[in-house]
Amino acid sequence: MPKIKQAQKQARNSEKRQLRNRAVGSRAKTFITRAEKLIFSGEIESAQAAVAESISALDRAAEKGIIHPSNAARRKSRLMKKLNQVQAQASAAEVVEEEVAEAEGAEEKKEAAEKKPKAEKKKKGQ
Repeated sequence: MPKIKQAQKQARNSEKRQLRNRAVGSRAKTFITRAEKLIFSGEIESAQAAVAESISALDRAAEKGIIHPSNAARRKSRLMKKLNQVQAQASAAEVVEEEVAEAEGAEEKKEAAEKKPKAEKKKKGQ
């Protein structure tokens, strides 16, 4: 423990800043983990909101100097990359489902057409 009065004050202030900084960094990490859980659970709507919160928290931490701006940018990029991959998979799955539904609809129409009796052709002169 420092003996000089000013050094003691500096140590107290340093502890306060450390606690504040730790809280901001922890908050950012918590938002990131929450967003990743939502992304991998497939809840895209809520995942987008969570990613936005995460990005905001990372920007605040970088602005305050708690993490380096490049570190924040890298984390945001990785998070967005994960979200975009899941969104792409979800949209691809929707397209496949639509194609399957269309194919099933076409098969049903074909079966219905086969079941109907064919109209007899009228001969000329009758």
